[in-house]
Amino acid sequence: MNGEHSLPDGSLPIENTNEVPQPAVNDPNAPNFIPFIPAVGNGFVPIPDPNFTNMTLPLNGVPSQMDAMAPTQTISADEIALYDRQIRLWGMQVQQRLRQANILLIGMRGLGNEIAKNLVLAGIGTLTVLDHELVTGEDLGVQFLVTEAHIGQNRAEAALPELQKLNPRVELYTDADDIKEKLPEYFHSFDITIATGLPVDVLCNINMACRAYGRKFYAADTHGMYGFIFADLCLHDFVVEKPRSNRPSKIGDMETPTRSVTAVDSKRENQTITDIIAYHETYTPLRLANLSPLPARSRNTRRSKMRVTPLLSCLRALFDFQSQSGGHLPVIRRPADLAMFTRLANQKHLELELLPETLRADFLRSFLQNLGAEISPVVAYLGGYLAQDVINVLGQKEAPLQNFLLFDGEDFTATQYSLHPINDDAMAMMNTNGLPMMPGPVPAEGPVTVT
Repeated sequence: MNGEHSLPDGSLPIENTNEVPQPAVNDPNAPNFIPFIPAVGNGFVPIPDPNFTNMTLPLNGVPSQMDAMAPTQTISADEIALYDRQIRLWGMQVQQRLRQANILLIGMRGLGNEIAKNLVLAGIGTLTVLDHELVTGEDLGVQFLVTEAHIGQNRAEAALPELQKLNPRVELYTDADDIKEKLPEYFHSFDITIATGLPVDVLCNINMACRAYGRKFYAADTHGMYGFIFADLCLHDFVVEKPRSNRPSKIGDMETPTRSVTAVDSKRENQTITDIIAYHETYTPLRLANLSPLPARSRNTRRSKMRVTPLLSCLRALFDFQSQSGGHLPVIRRPADLAMFTRLANQKHLELELLPETLRADFLRSFLQNLGAEISPVVAYLGGYLAQDVINVLGQKEAPLQNFLLFDGEDFTATQYSLHPINDDAMAMMNTNGLPMMPGPVPAEGPVTVT
């Protein structure tokens, strides 16, 4: 394509190809252009440029064009028949927005299979699946898009034929490159990027690259019976309909520290008044969310602290472990890994101001034993949840995830935590490249140990 990339022409027959729609690399005319080169390992490195003065990415991102997107294409009669049930559920306008969406999915293990399946069945416009790994025997346990015959083939390319059968109207593309080799400009073409199964430093780099262009970002992973979803939608507008309460919403109301009311309307049906409320939501990037405290309601009483899952402390400990060990997962059979992870978990628990007795040795052991594993019911639940949230975001209806969802399959709970900086301390931790630095260690008092 001579170095020029564009979205595929929807009027042409669908072809399976490895070419990915993306803008020209290092295009100085791109909005909020930041020159980058690939770093050794898992990062992006800014290119020093004396003429480039704004090296700090905006904390709240750039408003995405998708937020103001108005459907311009007409759905055909065949599509209306195909999507009849879901159009009845969420309406024609949402379906039109779905068919215009261009989504990037990184990682095609079990969780990626579930996300791709749900988005393709919903009728999005374009899905690009990026994965440089090969299919192995371990993939056959939870993946339903590949078979034993695909072992040794690229994961994304092997899954494409079966995925296309689910909905031939969706344009599918694969990319067999390593995500660590992609420049930030790569993410400009996608309305939403979903990254699965990656170390936290890689996730943070992708997140900031998406923010540079106002593109929405999800991160997700599962570890056996546990998993998480993170959302950074930059700035997002959506509408919710709900029965009128005794305290009707007013323009300018701050329902949460990140959510404000921008418009209010109402309708009456059978003596019932329904308020139609438009909201504006502000999000926090992963690197800052991972440093942020719990909201006050989760830590202002002993009872509220007791309800916070220790999975949050373990997840943050895992993120730190990956950052300090080149992206590797801790191995419970290695004494050094066990000691390091236990220390980090205790440290994170104290930073969150949680009660020491809520971080038990048996929970730490269970979490470590589950690392790296995929279980079909868990990936199905989280994959379905994430895909539904993406549909809500594209349709700009219903409140999306804000901003962490933690799933504990041991007691089958999925808890949402809104993690944001509450003062200027977060900005004080920003370095010259606009990326927050990790805080220094916090001494642990009475740490739990795993044997």
